Amino acid sequence: MGQDGVKQAGDQSADPGTTGSGQAEGASQHIVVIGAGIVGVAAAIWLQRDGHHVTLIDREGPAAGTSFGNGGVLASCAVVPVTGPHLPKAAPRMILDRNSPLFVRWSYLPKLAPWLIRYLSNCSTARTTKISNGLAPIVTHSLEEHQALAAGTGAEKWITPSDYLYVYKDRTAFEADSLGWDLRKQHGISWDELEGGDFHAYDPAFSDQMDFAVRMGDHGHITDPGQYVIDLAAAFSKDGGSIVQTDVSDIVRVDGKVTGIVAGGKTYPCGIAIIACGAWSGGLAGKLDLKVPMESERGYHVELIEPSIVPRAPVMIASGKFVVTPMDGRLRLAGIVEFGGLEAGPSKAPTELLLRNIRLAMPGLKWKETKTWLGHRPAPADSLPFLGPVPGAAGAYTAFGHHHVGLTAGPKTGRLLADLITGRTPNIDLAPYRPDRFT
Repeated sequence: MGQDGVKQAGDQSADPGTTGSGQAEGASQHIVVIGAGIVGVAAAIWLQRDGHHVTLIDREGPAAGTSFGNGGVLASCAVVPVTGPHLPKAAPRMILDRNSPLFVRWSYLPKLAPWLIRYLSNCSTARTTKISNGLAPIVTHSLEEHQALAAGTGAEKWITPSDYLYVYKDRTAFEADSLGWDLRKQHGISWDELEGGDFHAYDPAFSDQMDFAVRMGDHGHITDPGQYVIDLAAAFSKDGGSIVQTDVSDIVRVDGKVTGIVAGGKTYPCGIAIIACGAWSGGLAGKLDLKVPMESERGYHVELIEPSIVPRAPVMIASGKFVVTPMDGRLRLAGIVEFGGLEAGPSKAPTELLLRNIRLAMPGLKWKETKTWLGHRPAPADSLPFLGPVPGAAGAYTAFGHHHVGLTAGPKTGRLLADLITGRTPNIDLAPYRPDRFT
C-alpha cells in the first residue's frame, strides 16, 4: 500500500472487488471513479455513503492537478461565464497587451482555432444568460455543500466561512460589469457596496487607487486546497474505499454496458465508471463515442510565503482578473488564462504579471519566498460541465469540464452523481450538462 492509503498499480493489498465496511445490503455493483481531484473524490465519498463499493483511480494520486492549485474560493457567486458580449472585440487587444490576463502560445493557435470559434460563438448576451442559468444550480450554496461533504472526515479544518470581495478602481469600473452583476442578482446573490473610506476601513490592505468594492457574504475559502482533497481521500480510504495510482487507458463494454476499466496493464471489473479527470477526460470520452469540444485553459498561481499583510477575506481584483486568497502561511494569487495545450511547460509572463499586479494592488506587501505553479482548467466550448449518464454506454457517467468552478461545484457534482446512480431524482434539471450535447 502506498502513502496515505494509495495503492500503486499491481499492489494486491486491497482488491477493488472487496466489499467496503459501509456497503448497503443488496448493493451489487462496483463503481470506479477515474480522477481523484475534488470532483472525483466528492463523487466517491457520496457514493460510499450510499453503501456502494468504490475504487478511485488517478495516475498521480489525490489532488495532484488543478485541485491542488486552484484559487481556493468557494465562489457561490460564480454564475457568470468568462465568455460575454465583450470578449470577441476585446480578445485581440488583450492577447497583444502584456498587462492583460489573456495569453496565447502562437504555435498552438492552429490547433486551438476550431475550439476557439465555437467558444466565441457563446459570447452573445442571450448565450451568456443561458450559460449562467446552467451554472447557478451547481455553484450556489457551495459553502454548505463543502461542509456537508467534509463532515466527519477531518478535512473540515480547511474550510473557512468568509466574505468574498470584487475590488474595482472606482464605481465607473464596477458599472461597466453591469451584465454580470445583473445575472448574479437574478440568481439570488446579494451584496454590499463599499466605496472610498468605507472600503479602506473594512480592509486597509489595498492601494488607494482601488476605491470601490462589492462585498458578498455567505461565501468561504479553503486554506489549503491540495491538503483538503488529500484529507477527504484519506477519509474515503479509511472507510473502506480503494485508491489506485495508475493511468486508465480504456473503458471495457460488453453489449453496450460497462464491464471494466483498463488501467496500469490490468482490467478492473466494474458495473459503473465515472470519468472525472478534468482536462484529461477527452480521450476517455472519445472511447465512448462522445465529442467534447474542450481545451486546457492553463491557469497559474503564485504563492507569497509569510506575507506581511493578509487581506481580511478572499478578493477578486477585477482589473487583473485574479484572486488573492489568504491560505495557511501564505497568500495565493490565482488567475490568468493561457491557451497552449496540455504538453507545454510554464511561461514566465503570466507569473510576472501576477507579481506586478499584486504590487499595484497591495503596495505595502512584503514576503519571504515566492512559489509558482501551472495547472490545466478543463474548458468546454460552452463553459458548462459534462455531467450525467452517457447515452449508448450503460453504466458510464461523465463529471468533468467545470472550467473555473471545479472546486466550487465539486461537492454538488458528486452528490448529483450519487443521486443518479443510487436511483434518486436529482433536485435540478441536468439537461444543460448532457454529455452528448455536442455529439
